[in-house]
Amino acid sequence: MIRLPISALVCVLLSSGAAVAQSTPEPAPDIVVTGRGLAPAPGDRAYDIVTIERDRIDANASNRLESVLADVAGLQQFRRSDSRSANPTSQGISLRGIGGNASSRALLILDGVPQADPFGGWVAFPAYATGRLGRIRVTRGGGSGYQGPGALAGTVELESATPSELTPFQGSVAYGSRDSVDAQGSAALVREGGFATLSGAYARGDGFTPTVADSRGIVDRPAPYEQASGAIRTVVGIGAKTELQVNASAFTDRRDRGSDFTANTSEGADASIRLIGRGDWGYSALAYLQTRAFASSFNSINAARTTAIQSLNQYNTPATGLGGRIEILPPLGESIMLRVGADLRDVSGKTQELYTFVAAAPTRRREAGGSTTTTGLFADGSVVAGDLTFSLGGRVDWWSIDGGYLSERPIAVGPALTNQRYADRDGSEATGRAGIAYQPAEAITLRAAGYRGWRLPTLNELYRPFRVGNDATAANAFLSPERLTGVEGGVTLTPARSVSIAATYFYNRLKDAIANVTTTSPAQVLPGVTTYRVRQNLDAIRAHGFELDASYRPGPFGVQASWSHTNSTVEGSGITAALDGLRPAQTPRDAVSGTVDWRRDAAALSLTVRHIGRQYDDDQNTRVLAPATTLDGYAALPILRSLVAELRAENVLNERVEAGISGANIVERATPRTIWLGLRYGLR
Repeated sequence: MIRLPISALVCVLLSSGAAVAQSTPEPAPDIVVTGRGLAPAPGDRAYDIVTIERDRIDANASNRLESVLADVAGLQQFRRSDSRSANPTSQGISLRGIGGNASSRALLILDGVPQADPFGGWVAFPAYATGRLGRIRVTRGGGSGYQGPGALAGTVELESATPSELTPFQGSVAYGSRDSVDAQGSAALVREGGFATLSGAYARGDGFTPTVADSRGIVDRPAPYEQASGAIRTVVGIGAKTELQVNASAFTDRRDRGSDFTANTSEGADASIRLIGRGDWGYSALAYLQTRAFASSFNSINAARTTAIQSLNQYNTPATGLGGRIEILPPLGESIMLRVGADLRDVSGKTQELYTFVAAAPTRRREAGGSTTTTGLFADGSVVAGDLTFSLGGRVDWWSIDGGYLSERPIAVGPALTNQRYADRDGSEATGRAGIAYQPAEAITLRAAGYRGWRLPTLNELYRPFRVGNDATAANAFLSPERLTGVEGGVTLTPARSVSIAATYFYNRLKDAIANVTTTSPAQVLPGVTTYRVRQNLDAIRAHGFELDASYRPGPFGVQASWSHTNSTVEGSGITAALDGLRPAQTPRDAVSGTVDWRRDAAALSLTVRHIGRQYDDDQNTRVLAPATTLDGYAALPILRSLVAELRAENVLNERVEAGISGANIVERATPRTIWLGLRYGLR
């Protein structure tokens, strides 16, 4: 059973809200409250940044964050499935073709708070209702900067909606294919000295059968899902240039993988408090708490797919993340911005499992876990000198991996089968970034940048084994941190206010990349398993390529497009020598996204085409996932001043999107054609 201290967070939230209501003085007329963090640095123009605005977030066929992020070509999850059918542990995000193993290699933050799961590094996408978001900024590359460590491939910044984007009440409900329901709602109280929001979301569906028709047996069936989330946010102005932001949220996510003994459950709750000062001395002080719990069951299916038996019950994986950051912007003049500060992140967690089933009953119990801590100091500066903009930043992080252990015991009385205590480890990492932007003419900006980033192995990679069908992957408590070095150069053209074209070439080398490596000498032979893998540090992954982004919006009509082309290669030696020269698993060469839309007041129409190239499901490049091209549609038609009818269509042509291959060439697909019809209401 999963248990979380959600009640404690709720109490904190309610008490903070009550305190605001009782003690906040009448705001002065000149108080301006935005709910956002400090202003972006001028030096950001030296990097490859894509912004997704609220209008585009709202007009998405699936109404899910991972689909919105797919507008940025090259930003991908480990697998192609979305959060209705994928295993949650496969939903890490990455950029620029540096591969993945389900832990995120891009840093995801919401209102300044890191969002990756404390235990596994994946992203709980059902926790983020799109209706509560105001803007998304994606920085490709850039290394580990002032946002924190972990930004190997880039940074994804989610920002909550601002007062200007909020209405007193707004809600939507839609009914879709396979008896699906999708509902969101929010209420906002906006005053001159602050605002408060309350939002919630609910989704359920009977699901589709993930195993494709020509691979199915009688054990295969639809995979239902049920998900809910809620959030409350209070932002209060304290004086003319200071504001206090208090956030709390919680989510629950229940899915099934389409056969018996594959149910999984995720739950979580977050709380944060941030103080922002925008005076002569700018500052930001943030503290946050994350709690997560995950449970999942795994099965073994015979070759004829006529029987499924339970093989592993990972009945509880609790984890906690806490941390904070403080940064200061001294007054150095209009042409110079400097931010200096420190941050801290501490995570702890464990996996608790029952395994080795005999006559449908487990005979052994496993528990493994530990903790990691990262403390950093950073400085990041920008200088604007006429047509030139310079960016220079660096950070030093001190890390430790502590208390790692693995215990395996029989459920019946008997001595321990395994009782290992891993030695504590620690180290330090120095990283940084430098960039320059040159604007020889108003419509042309030339960019160049170099950077380094790093990522500590997650507790999941260090300690938790997992299974997908008849494929098993073992953990590795001795993994080293990943380190990336990259350079890029590009140009941004804005020949008119309605036109933007950006092109970027990049080269990245990810040293000690963590990958799931096939082995013929597993540490433990498991019943029903045909393929064994173990997490290992590769020598490196090299990735180079280019990105093109374009947008055109002269009026109600608009077009936007994004293309990422990446050549990625593994460098391997020793036990990974067989992988040398191969392509990293789950890494397509090409990804394309294009949208044509029309908007006028509440009316809207859009068509989105997405293409993802061929990729390999395994490290040995033997299991090929076919390329796929999908078409999505969205239409909004006003019925009344505040009421809009919506029609959404995902994968209109019902393209087969292959998401995985396991066992004897058993193919899993992502979401088939899904049609939604609904209503959206907004009180003005």
